[in-house]
Amino acid sequence: MLTPKTPRLPEPAIPDDVTGFELDRSVKNQLRTLSKENAVGVGQHLVMAAAFLDSDIEAAQAHAETAVRRAGRVPAAREALGLVHYRKGEWAKALSEFRTARRLSGSSHMLPFMVDAERGLGRHERALDLAASPEAASLTLDERIELAIVVSGIRRDLGQYDAAVVGLQLPELNAGSRQPWAARLFYAYAEALLAKGDEDGAITWFGHAASADVEGETDADERLSELDGLVLTDLLEGEDEVEFEDDVEDEPDEEPDEELDEEEYQGEDEELDEEEYQGESTPDLP
Repeated sequence: MLTPKTPRLPEPAIPDDVTGFELDRSVKNQLRTLSKENAVGVGQHLVMAAAFLDSDIEAAQAHAETAVRRAGRVPAAREALGLVHYRKGEWAKALSEFRTARRLSGSSHMLPFMVDAERGLGRHERALDLAASPEAASLTLDERIELAIVVSGIRRDLGQYDAAVVGLQLPELNAGSRQPWAARLFYAYAEALLAKGDEDGAITWFGHAASADVEGETDADERLSELDGLVLTDLLEGEDEVEFEDDVEDEPDEEPDEELDEEEYQGEDEELDEEEYQGESTPDLP
């Protein structure tokens, strides 16, 4: 007896102007293993998953899950769902999808995300081992920089602040660079310097990150303002202390105050009225 097919779940709507041909050629090549109709549909859902990733994570998940249901053996579909879980902080699910995509494609280009997912799970040593695996040698320059940023964050988590700084001192750490990864690299370097206690260096590199961040990927402007404000506040507090000391030195000696008149003193309550005191409740200790 044949088992009845599970009814297809409702799929999220696709706008009329989304064709699926917006995908990179490498992804479209993956879809060639599907029927033409299914390839177009999966491609459309992948486009929508990417479009919603930064603005509506639930919508992105609906489209990514649909792509996986229709094409579970297409690496790009598993990567799309993995990225959704990654953005939601669902590290174990993200890692599972990335591993599946790697197994299907044979490519390790998602390695920085896998390392960061291990970090999110609190498995720092395993993350460092993965980052140092032979697979890392196959990464492109962009991917190697992303991996270095993740590893620097792991070093900070472990309190290895010198290593976090040194790990980002790459040839590409050039303040004038405007490569797509420049703002994230500068920002991570500023974070590492700040963790190490080099506040001046952090201010400098948050400034470089803000200049390079034409897409608004980081909050470098806000971090720079916060640090500038802290420095300014510290300076002002120092000036106030100097002024206060000058005022104290300039004040003439004053005669000690005469003792309070006994009658005036007795006019002030020395102890709380017993009835008022009992009216206040003492909070229970935790």
